Amino acid sequence: MSVQQKSLALPPVTPLRPVRSVLRFNALLAVAVWVLWLTIGGVRALHAVREHWQVSVTMVFGSLVGGGTSEGGGAVAFPVFTKVLHIAADDARVFTYAIQSVGMSMASLSILYLRVPIERRIIAWASPAGVAGVVFGAVVVAPHMPLPEVRVYFTVLLTALAIAMVVMRLRRKERRNAAIPVFGAREAAVLVVAGFVGGLVSGLVGVGENTVAFIVLVMLFRVSEKVATPTTVILMTVVSLAAFLSHVLVIDDFSAARVDYWLAAVPVVCVGAPLGALICSALSRSTIRNVLVALITVDLVSTVVIVPVPATTRVVAGVLLVAITAGCFLLTRVARYDPAETGDHAPASEIPPPRPSA
Repeated sequence: MSVQQKSLALPPVTPLRPVRSVLRFNALLAVAVWVLWLTIGGVRALHAVREHWQVSVTMVFGSLVGGGTSEGGGAVAFPVFTKVLHIAADDARVFTYAIQSVGMSMASLSILYLRVPIERRIIAWASPAGVAGVVFGAVVVAPHMPLPEVRVYFTVLLTALAIAMVVMRLRRKERRNAAIPVFGAREAAVLVVAGFVGGLVSGLVGVGENTVAFIVLVMLFRVSEKVATPTTVILMTVVSLAAFLSHVLVIDDFSAARVDYWLAAVPVVCVGAPLGALICSALSRSTIRNVLVALITVDLVSTVVIVPVPATTRVVAGVLLVAITAGCFLLTRVARYDPAETGDHAPASEIPPPRPSA
């Protein structure tokens, strides 16, 4: 059923806080985390930084990506750990949950303090489903899945997203909504399914909830990247915390080596992730998109060059790439969520009330 698109009178919104105020807030968060880090880790924490400085350096970049894009810090940590530092894939995955629980929590607090616009309905509907998905994936599915191959398939998911975004740009489909334009039972169901699927992917490779949510928000609901990105950061925070607690309390595999990697990265990510969120808030939609495509390209190239991929996996990955890319394009053709001809150029910081569902 078609939905009549109408021009919306956007209500006034609270402006973003001044940068200095946000930097002070981020500094207070960092100091608080450093105090807890030293209190909990003591001499071991300092020793971990000295022994695993490569982890600390990696997470300088990983935390900026995690706080400022829809990929998550694990999208940097996992391939570097497994492909460059030769850390076991399972150790890298559990580390991803642990460090995102710190870094992305800091980024989420910074986003909320900064008053960056987010789409709260996807957080409300997708978060519980994402928690269920990541716990199911981590506890039930992951022990029976070959992690390197799963990681290749996740690279395929990212690549399909990048292809779809580039083609959308070439087709000049640039109009965006500031929020999900129509919301009812159908949209709630979509968010629940996306949340569970993203959580399941996160349970297998450490990240994924944010990517799946980004695809649904941008490709289907045509929500601005400036709104979708911080929204997915908060969503991934919830899922990472659930996954980390599952490994600590249920699976009980947060080993000494994983703790040391975590201690080496904590003092870095509590600074980098909030800074990434702040930088993202100042970037244009096109810049956010270009950065995301560039990061995905690096991930794809590193996977092709470094990871030995069996012939069967290459065939499956190729089929998945075509299928997921086609799926992204199909999402963009759903007319129900097309932005209105007028009123659709409102700043992304101005989130209109949802139109009633047809």
